[in-house]
Amino acid sequence: MSAQDPKKPNPKIEQAGASDQNIQRVHATLLREKAEPSEGYSPMPLFVLGFVSAMIFFVAVYFVHHRGGIGPDFSFKQAALVYDERYDPATAPGAGAAKELTPEQIIAAGKKAFSTCATCHQPTGLGIPGTYPPLAKSEWVNGSEDRVIRILLNGLSGEVTVEGHKFNGLMPAFGKVPGGGYNWTDERISQVLTYVRQEWGNTGGPISAEKVKSIREEVAGARPNAWTEAELLAVP
Repeated sequence: MSAQDPKKPNPKIEQAGASDQNIQRVHATLLREKAEPSEGYSPMPLFVLGFVSAMIFFVAVYFVHHRGGIGPDFSFKQAALVYDERYDPATAPGAGAAKELTPEQIIAAGKKAFSTCATCHQPTGLGIPGTYPPLAKSEWVNGSEDRVIRILLNGLSGEVTVEGHKFNGLMPAFGKVPGGGYNWTDERISQVLTYVRQEWGNTGGPISAEKVKSIREEVAGARPNAWTEAELLAVP
């Protein structure tokens, strides 16, 4: 095979060159037909911006109406704000001053608050054998107001006898007392105790928030620990 004369045009090179020119002409045509960029915003980003803004507004409105008691403390008596999933504006602190609750509303509020207690004492009030005592037909529940208020305020530790059976489960402090983990108001404690004393066949009378307040003030500062059964039996 003889070498190709360099003076003769190479058909392959010419074909490639022609192809490059065709490609360039096509690109030039596409560039001419493409719309020129314009100033301003396209409709889609504006729609997205409006949608996001509307969602932020509706979420903010929803949070304000369902904030579970979270709000500014203009009295500056507390530094932290705590969310309470059981918050009820009708029974919140200060609500009673504007509108006094009916007995039915007190029972309903107490039943709602009891959902926390039901973990140990069970929704039926029968408790857990050997650990958490029953509340149904309990002599502690139906007996002295002073004793049962103290139990809920400061808690109960050690062994306790209910209806002839021994139980030894720790009862936490629910009141606004040193070491209290729940910090329930006097109103809430009175509501849950009133509910418990009238449920499951119990015959105890209602307990007022004023009574709870008087007991809390009586033992304030002198009760750093939970009560024992012997200490409570000494209370009239």
